[in-house]
Amino acid sequence: MTVVGPFGLSVRDQALEADVQAGLAAVEEGLLDATKSEVPFITDAARHLVRAGGKRFRPLLVMLASQFGDPHAPGIVPSAVVVELTHLATLYHDDVMDEADVRRGVASANARWGNSVAVLTGDFLFARASHILADLGLEAVRVQAEAFERLVTGQILETSGPRDGRDPVDHYLDVIAGKTGSLVAVSGRFGAIMAGADESVVDILTQYGERLGIAFQLADDLLDISSEGHESGKTPGTDLREGIPTLPVLHLRAQAAAHGRPGDVELCELLDGDLTDDARLTEVLRRMREHPALEQARRDTVRYAQEARDTLAPLPECYAKSALEELCDTVVHRAG
Repeated sequence: MTVVGPFGLSVRDQALEADVQAGLAAVEEGLLDATKSEVPFITDAARHLVRAGGKRFRPLLVMLASQFGDPHAPGIVPSAVVVELTHLATLYHDDVMDEADVRRGVASANARWGNSVAVLTGDFLFARASHILADLGLEAVRVQAEAFERLVTGQILETSGPRDGRDPVDHYLDVIAGKTGSLVAVSGRFGAIMAGADESVVDILTQYGERLGIAFQLADDLLDISSEGHESGKTPGTDLREGIPTLPVLHLRAQAAAHGRPGDVELCELLDGDLTDDARLTEVLRRMREHPALEQARRDTVRYAQEARDTLAPLPECYAKSALEELCDTVVHRAG
């Protein structure tokens, strides 16, 4: 049993291990090639997050999904580069919107070069992804365009907030289905399409990716509160400090509104206060870690991961299917 990739997936078959390792190595080369510009400064900015590492979660899913067809088909690695470039581009933009200082354990691009450079670098990555995509065919372009529309819609919904009368938890799940689930779903879809898998398999792996992507984001929500920083690559409480309404906070607010318990109301008031104060943030983190809302969010994470696993049931038993099932377990493990 060998651990493959930064995400720490264990693979029990030498042939699968070789395919995945070779694919991920080719993706790294593709990312470096795609982020090279004739202007050295642009290359430096575009490679900033590539060099910082990352789990390469989406390219890994492309590689595993391709095992249900021809895993050596020529479009597989380029499509994995497309989804990772798209993901990286969104991180540049997200950090500007969130005014983040740290990403993947290093200074964010906006902290290093300013907001304008960060936004334009994200645009540069989108352009490079589109250039690669143009060689993968009209269907690939359509799939990516639809996913990108969902991704942007999710971001807009997050920015605008829930409409009057809408359950904030339901709204938030819609947001992350768009912002995160859509691109993870495309990863499964691209891997299967490029490998020439049957349409039913493509649909299964797309649905799997959507649910796994939601679970992955919910696990990140939990890590923002429960981690000590090394798991997530960012300072614990960053989302809390920036006022991002993650699932544990939404569950807390729902409980405070429904039951009016003094401790819940007080914690909500602390969350609404000035969390730039380190002592106040530390107190909020301590209380959130002890609150039932965190466990409720953890159960939601497990549920989505289980739904992803259940989606795989019709697929034939093979090492690739086992690896996809293990990804569900890995996501849950990240959630604590």
